[in-house]
Amino acid sequence: MWSRLVRRRALLLLRNQSTTTRNHIQRRTLVAAPKPGDGPLMERRPDRELPNINGFRWGRTFPIFLAIIAASSVAIFNYQKLSSPVVASTLYALRTNQKAREYLGDEIYFKHQIPWIAGEMNQLRGRIDISFPVKGTRNTAVMRFTSFRPTPKGVFETTEWSLETPDGTKIDLLDGNDPFRAIESYPMDEEEREETTRGFRQQLK
Repeated sequence: MWSRLVRRRALLLLRNQSTTTRNHIQRRTLVAAPKPGDGPLMERRPDRELPNINGFRWGRTFPIFLAIIAASSVAIFNYQKLSSPVVASTLYALRTNQKAREYLGDEIYFKHQIPWIAGEMNQLRGRIDISFPVKGTRNTAVMRFTSFRPTPKGVFETTEWSLETPDGTKIDLLDGNDPFRAIESYPMDEEEREETTRGFRQQLK
């Protein structure tokens, strides 16, 4: 009998404690989440609400991300043209050309600090058609260079190498003499050389 009474009292005590705990949990309210501009959180509380993340919208930042990617791609392609041996060769030939020196003067170089190489430069397909602004101690102009390769194993033939002045006048620098005729082939970039080697291996198979 004594053991039964003890068990009943123990069960009643456990039930009372559980009901009081449930009531305490139900009555307990959550602390509001921190808002922008609030000070630092000095304590960690398990009853703090999580901040609302629905306010962040990808529609505002995604176009900016695409614009940055597009601008970076354009800058990379322009730098690839700028570091090409074709641009260096034409600029050197321009410095040693008598007509170009008479109009531009000395110290011939790119007009802008960050030059923009316009046009196509595809040595693998045998097509080069570029233009970029240049300057000297006297005047400025836009140099245009066009060359093509009739056959895959042929040499490049220059069809145009000229200077266009700001008033629209063209100065032909070829004058029946192609200074690039002796060049069997312009040095290729590493990527173009690798693609050419890959195509040669496919022909062997």
